[in-house]
Amino acid sequence: MLTWSVGFIFENLCIRDLRVYSQALGGKLSYYHDRYGLEADAVLHLNDGRYALIEFKLGSREIEEGARHLLAILNLVRKYNEKEKQVPLRESDLLIIITGGEMAYCRADGVKVLKR
Repeated sequence: MLTWSVGFIFENLCIRDLRVYSQALGGKLSYYHDRYGLEADAVLHLNDGRYALIEFKLGSREIEEGARHLLAILNLVRKYNEKEKQVPLRESDLLIIITGGEMAYCRADGVKVLKR
């Protein structure tokens, strides 16, 4: 139970920080959850239409799980766009995992892992 509580606090601190920084750019934050059970902890929207899907993972062992979630949402958008030619959905400009780990890097699948 203690790990969940610390992870919950970490996530909320990250959201607070993202709200403060994104407001300076005219951005806003939302949450994503769909009928397929896919979710992202945060979606950072900018006024020009760009957006980033974000997962918060306190430990480095959870990074792979977070990347799977983000890539599943990206693949869902791509599948939709294959069928829908007139009004396609914009793909996420960034896939980000914010972690309490030691390193920041870009994974081979394009997911950015950032240290808070």
